[in-house]
Amino acid sequence: MVSVGTVVWLSSELMFFAALFAMFYTIRSVNSGNWPPVTGDPKGSGIGPVHLHVVYALIFTIILVLSSVTCQLGVFAAERGDVYGLRRWYTISFLMGLTFVIGQANEFFRENEFGLNSHAYGSVYYLTSGFHGLHVIGGLIAFIMVLARSTFGRYTPEKATTAIVVSYYWHFVDVVWIGLFATIYLLQ
Repeated sequence: MVSVGTVVWLSSELMFFAALFAMFYTIRSVNSGNWPPVTGDPKGSGIGPVHLHVVYALIFTIILVLSSVTCQLGVFAAERGDVYGLRRWYTISFLMGLTFVIGQANEFFRENEFGLNSHAYGSVYYLTSGFHGLHVIGGLIAFIMVLARSTFGRYTPEKATTAIVVSYYWHFVDVVWIGLFATIYLLQ
């Protein structure tokens, strides 16, 4: 029942992100002659097009995608009743997710030459990637909860449901980021 509830909840999250993608493409179509827009360059070279750090974001994207692999390895360990394997793989997944969030926060606050209120592109960029970042933080909290739960009592394969539904959420967050990365960084 928990798995079905998680899938239904993730469906609502899918609709939320679909609305964010729709917002991006709608604003892009309205501003098609000026997309991405020009912005002031704080380095003093005048006005130029929005420049995103694609390689920087790609590095953190790879880390996030690989965290799905470690998360799934944790699920396999949980299904076998291997609590130490679950803890190891979920701790690695947590650290990789935390690395992604720190990288995204750095890009938000230090790397970009535009802000949330600079132009429509800035608003769309910060809203879509910011909401995704909040979802990643939610996944990190879920990892902590599974790790904490695995320390109480004897861990059996029957208790693996919690790890499985957390992996559903984590894989969902990763797939959404792949779509956002392609949309924001590659299809400019």
